[in-house]
Amino acid sequence: MLTAFIVDDELLSRDELIFLLRKSNQVKIIGEAEDLESAWEQIQGKLPDVVFLDIQLANESGIDLAEKILTLRPQPEIVFATAYDEYALKAFELNAIDYILKPFEEDRIRQTIERMLRTKQKAVNESAITYNKWKIGEAMKKLTILVEDRIYPIPIEQIYYLSSMEGKTLIATSERHYKTNETLIKLERKLASSSIIRVHRSFLVNLEAIVEIQPWFHSTYLLKMKDNSKVPVSRTFVKELRTNFDF
Repeated sequence: MLTAFIVDDELLSRDELIFLLRKSNQVKIIGEAEDLESAWEQIQGKLPDVVFLDIQLANESGIDLAEKILTLRPQPEIVFATAYDEYALKAFELNAIDYILKPFEEDRIRQTIERMLRTKQKAVNESAITYNKWKIGEAMKKLTILVEDRIYPIPIEQIYYLSSMEGKTLIATSERHYKTNETLIKLERKLASSSIIRVHRSFLVNLEAIVEIQPWFHSTYLLKMKDNSKVPVSRTFVKELRTNFDF
């Protein structure tokens, strides 16, 4: 089942598209908007699988919203749903998964849904492959960091979480805490094939060090770690967390 958000300033067009999507029995509509401000606010919180986006809105351009959507993690797919075909090239420059024209045709909508389902399944498969690699020991074993003038190789299994604070990155482990000048983004790249994922703009956590997932406000979570510390999960990264733990 796909989750979808519709952005179109024409009520009849929104209703028509929603009807066709629901008719497929493979799409759940989780929101709609007629302007960019309302759409952006809702999309950030709901993080749908796909946003169906009209390009020509009243005094606004859907292209502007598409560029913002590209910054989200996980990133919703974009399908441009419009009456104008001259924006097709720009749409695909923005990595849109499809481009459908008004008036909408049921067969064409069905093709888009099938493409989306294939893309979603591929992403799930790739995530499972990555997860299984570190579970069976194919992933990296240690993270090497520089602290002042010393180099420390830290076993991944000892890491609980990493956090950005006061211009440095704190690495909390079962043995001690380290502070390094290396940025959280740089360390995240080093840890790409490990059990450590981003859950917040300021936190990475080791999936193996989580002992409890506690619901928090606005559909977010707090992670209780092995050392009893708590790490927040922002809405941007909720979907990835849920995928990893299958809930």
